[in-house]
Amino acid sequence: QVQLVESGGGTVQAGGSLRLSCVASGNFFTMYSMAWYRQAPGKQRELVSSVARGGHTNYADSVKGRFTVSRDNARNTMYLQMNTLEPEDTGMYFCNIENQRLWRPWGQGTQVTVSS
Repeated sequence: QVQLVESGGGTVQAGGSLRLSCVASGNFFTMYSMAWYRQAPGKQRELVSSVARGGHTNYADSVKGRFTVSRDNARNTMYLQMNTLEPEDTGMYFCNIENQRLWRPWGQGTQVTVSS
């Protein structure tokens, strides 16, 4: 059963923008804080941003001021607006519950490639 589907990635030049979407199936989405993670080649998966049920947000220092996370609980969807992209933002982006003890099976992710 597919539970998390990410989309919206692509290849952009440095300084460009992308908007990622994460659609969750099942009834867990509205219960938990959700998060975006990314994994660059040869590196561990890292948390990029999270949004609580009520909308409170957190960001990794590397993306503060450039990325904006949001969620639509009625649509079981989370978004990540990424502006002023940098080559260091390149990686596969995934969504999941923020609390790793509650992680659902990972989706396919969506690839973001930023060229310099």
